[in-house]
Amino acid sequence: SNKLEKIPKGAFSDLTGLRELYLQNNYLSNEGMDNETFWKLSSLEYLDLSSNNLSQIPSGLPRNIVLLHLEKNAIKVIDRDVLTQIKNLEYLLLHNNKLKARGIHPLAFQGLKKLHTVHLYNNMLERIPSGLPRRVKTLMILHNQISEINRNDFATTYFLEELNLSYNKLTSPQIHREAFRKLRQLKSLDLSGNNLHTVPFGFPKNLHVLKLKENEISIIPKGTLSGMTKLRELYLSNNKLKVNSIYSRAWRELSSLQSLDMAGNQLTSIPPGLPESLEYLYLQNNKITTVSENAFESTPNIKGIYLRFNKIAVGALKESTFQNLKHLQVLDIEGNLEFSHSSKNKDDSEEEMEDEEEEE
Repeated sequence: SNKLEKIPKGAFSDLTGLRELYLQNNYLSNEGMDNETFWKLSSLEYLDLSSNNLSQIPSGLPRNIVLLHLEKNAIKVIDRDVLTQIKNLEYLLLHNNKLKARGIHPLAFQGLKKLHTVHLYNNMLERIPSGLPRRVKTLMILHNQISEINRNDFATTYFLEELNLSYNKLTSPQIHREAFRKLRQLKSLDLSGNNLHTVPFGFPKNLHVLKLKENEISIIPKGTLSGMTKLRELYLSNNKLKVNSIYSRAWRELSSLQSLDMAGNQLTSIPPGLPESLEYLYLQNNKITTVSENAFESTPNIKGIYLRFNKIAVGALKESTFQNLKHLQVLDIEGNLEFSHSSKNKDDSEEEMEDEEEEE
């Protein structure tokens, strides 16, 4: 195959006007290049070195790179001075490597004032790396081995807007309740697929989207959702929530909540006191047997109610429950055991009647 293993000395030295360089899907290693390989490419803005055999970030990268693809290598370390000269760097993609937190020098990102998007997912991080880029807005650290978030892990990342920590090894007590205190700009936080047994304290008040699905959450304690008046979407699907383990006024302050996903829990009825702003309620795959007549009294703006695959008996739904919901577009009650069961019997008896009539 014509896959490159090395780049000959001086191969790019005359290409001073080159803007984009695509070298992905080769067998390039750090031994196959030196610190002058890319240095003369003073106009280079886009460099793709993904899917190669790099064990570290090449040195001598030119200062005008905006987007740097280094994903799908075997990078274990980020040294102190391999990135700091790339003053225009905005996107740093390092997912699918072998990085541990101790392999990232605490000053590795120093002075990179334009760096706003960092992908570190699918690495071997056991904690949040220190010295994160100060101006980072999007930080993807999902699918690592992170088991704790300490008080100062995000103390200097004031501009963070999207933080994805899903599919790590976090437990609720190991998330310091002041860890997110400085993240006033944070809009989206994803803690799905961890080992949370309870909704943790200390979420930033300005969040728009909070994802906590696929944990072991059985309790929403008092105060964990308080003051989150900007929250629009809350994902709690595939946990272990029961109606009586949710603080009774948990939803009261969520005055902007439009979508609440609690599918795949252990709810036996519709949670009470849902906010007036709610438009979509996902409750499929629970153990709901009854829907009280005033279940949706507090949610006049609701557009979609999803109750598929519960245990609602055929007589347990009253038309009056839904008749004042002027905006309702979708009511999904398919696949409720007692439904299909009773309707099947009804069909049988109708068929029998028809048979008898024919005989007469």
